[in-house]
Amino acid sequence: MNDSRQLKIVVVNSLIAPEGADQAARQQAERARALRIGLLEAGYNILAALPPDVNLAEQIAHLQPDVIIVDAQSDAALKRVVAATADARRPIVCFTEDGDREKMHAAIEAGVSAYVVAGLSAERVKTVLDVALARFEVDQKLRHELSETKMKLAERKVIERAKGLLMERHHCSEDEAYRKLRRLAMDKNLKLSELAQRMLDVADLLI
Repeated sequence: MNDSRQLKIVVVNSLIAPEGADQAARQQAERARALRIGLLEAGYNILAALPPDVNLAEQIAHLQPDVIIVDAQSDAALKRVVAATADARRPIVCFTEDGDREKMHAAIEAGVSAYVVAGLSAERVKTVLDVALARFEVDQKLRHELSETKMKLAERKVIERAKGLLMERHHCSEDEAYRKLRRLAMDKNLKLSELAQRMLDVADLLI
């Protein structure tokens, strides 16, 4: 997306301080309000502002935001957002007053794209969101590459097992077993790993 201001954003934070709330809760609600105002002043599209205790998975699935911003007043709120996006990952930006390094590392390891301490000004918001998007894209690319590597390794193991099966039953060399596998795969128009898995499945049934 060329202009990050076109992003559809969901903000998760305290909307209002409940009646009789203490000073800390009132300050949190005011900070949450300032965050939303900062986003709007910077020209961003806020789809919804959600309290952290709603069914976040259901709301996020319905709204389909591009980015989720969490004004983290508790570790539990952030964990709920991460859990709600586990099956459909999105950039998550966390604004907090807590500069604890362990919490910061834990949040980033859990999937938070940007962890910003000490509030948000309208001047900083575009830079923060641009960095979060870039980091998310890099993270997604690495996850995809890791998934492909694991899949190729699993396929290689299946092929090796199928070769061993052919070598044992036909008393042939490893090269001959591989050629047999390739020829059968071509004849049946299957990937080598798919044919190998079918052979192993059949062998298991005959045991």
